[in-house]
Amino acid sequence: MDNMVIGAVKTYFITHYNNSPLLIKAPGRVNLIGEHTDYNMGFVLPASIEKSIYFAFQKNDHKNINVETFLSDPEKITFYIQGGNEPFKAGWGSYFKAIIQILLKKGYELHGFDCVFGGDIPIGAGLSSSAALCCGFIHGVSQLLDLSISKKENALIAQEAEHLIGLNCGLMDQYAVLFGKQSHALFLDCRDLTHKYVPINLKGYSWVLIDSKIQHNLAVDSEYNKRRTSCEKVVSIVNDRIEPLSSLRDVTQEHLEKIKFEVNPNDYKRAKYVLEENERVLKMMDALEMGDADLVGRILLQGHWAMSKDYEITTPELDYLVKTGEHLEGVKGSRMMGGGFGGCTINLIKTDNLESCLDTIKNKYEEETTIECEIYQLEIGDGVHVIKN
Repeated sequence: MDNMVIGAVKTYFITHYNNSPLLIKAPGRVNLIGEHTDYNMGFVLPASIEKSIYFAFQKNDHKNINVETFLSDPEKITFYIQGGNEPFKAGWGSYFKAIIQILLKKGYELHGFDCVFGGDIPIGAGLSSSAALCCGFIHGVSQLLDLSISKKENALIAQEAEHLIGLNCGLMDQYAVLFGKQSHALFLDCRDLTHKYVPINLKGYSWVLIDSKIQHNLAVDSEYNKRRTSCEKVVSIVNDRIEPLSSLRDVTQEHLEKIKFEVNPNDYKRAKYVLEENERVLKMMDALEMGDADLVGRILLQGHWAMSKDYEITTPELDYLVKTGEHLEGVKGSRMMGGGFGGCTINLIKTDNLESCLDTIKNKYEEETTIECEIYQLEIGDGVHVIKN
């Protein structure tokens, strides 16, 4: 599939701009374990995947930046480096406009260029298409105009662009998209942004996403904020009663037990979830390195049911997908992936049993919910990079 998309982007570019372009690949990402730990300065374990956004770039002789897509919401937008942009409809235009503003504000010297992009990352499936869009565009501009933007600076610019648009994201998605490595997960410490690669030694097993087709509703933001507040309240009480700490990352189980009866039971339960989820990330690293598929599966399931019962961010549909897999030989484990209240499950399935397991899950889910779920097989690939022509 990816070669078809690259070919289509390149062909379209050459047809419309008469030149052989610089080609950039920017992948989506999955998170193997570590949900809601990022804003608590904890640990996450994402990986970049082969589903990607592809960009074609070339310099032009104008002071204009022309960007267009032809695969979804076809539109061409012209950004004038000296200001005075025309209004545009496409949502993706807001990301590029924000990035251009940030680059200019930071003193980078921009020149006119043409860009065409397209991709095969499913929008809304929790695969961080916006991080791929931003990081890929920044990398392409940096390569084309010799701006020497480092990966870390790229991540920070991409995050700032999302914040300008009104999405208050952390840095996990950008780091996964930029620093990803084939056949490896990326362990990221969200407090100091140090990272290391963890080999995924699981021969004979496949990673699969199952999209529940349950969309996040408008209440999600307030529910997300309630959980952040729960975590902050616990840190505040530990600060008052025991010792000064800056985040839930520094709170121990002993701290938590000491203040158990001074905090709201819900706040206690949610803080406990975060502490245990950090532990699951560390256990998952060991399990992947050892190639222990049974243990990887158990950790996935523990993570899911903790999100369901303790953090309360799953849905009945997501729980049903996981529960169905639990009874099938070949499904080692599953869990909801992402912020919650909809989206996908990530599943580890024995490759020999893949087709029969997925057929069963798909049929049972449709019987139960009348919804046809969508299935994406995953391949763990490299982070943002130039594609050699």
